Amino acid sequence: MSDVAGTADTKPSVPSVLFVCVHNAGRSQMAAAFLTHLAGDRVEVRSAGSAPAGTVNPAVVEAMREAGVDISAQRPKLLTTEAVRASDVVITMGCGDACPVFPGKRYLDWTLADPAGQGVAAVRPIRNEIKALVEGLIRELLPQS
Repeated sequence: MSDVAGTADTKPSVPSVLFVCVHNAGRSQMAAAFLTHLAGDRVEVRSAGSAPAGTVNPAVVEAMREAGVDISAQRPKLLTTEAVRASDVVITMGCGDACPVFPGKRYLDWTLADPAGQGVAAVRPIRNEIKALVEGLIRELLPQS
């Protein structure tokens, strides 16, 4: 391997982010979708829940569709210690103490309203807040962007 940065045989590391909420059916799904949509392959994105629901909240799916992001094929996933271990940044959204903590990881807690049981009109402001937080995260993780 060459010592010269930027040569063909070196690949810059891609930051990895894990979004966690209790059911992985709303907030963490929206955050993961926005990060994937806005950052593409420049960031590795995961989402999970400490007690995942059976499906993604339909009002969340509709609110994201309105924003031009299709998450209809997404399914809630169970939070694993492997997912936390493999992530550089872990962003929690109301999962409390259910998220395992590993030294050397960066943890953020985004305090957001829970869209569970809410209609699309109530989900829109949560979606917009998540998008703004994700845009700030991208500026931080990818400052050259």
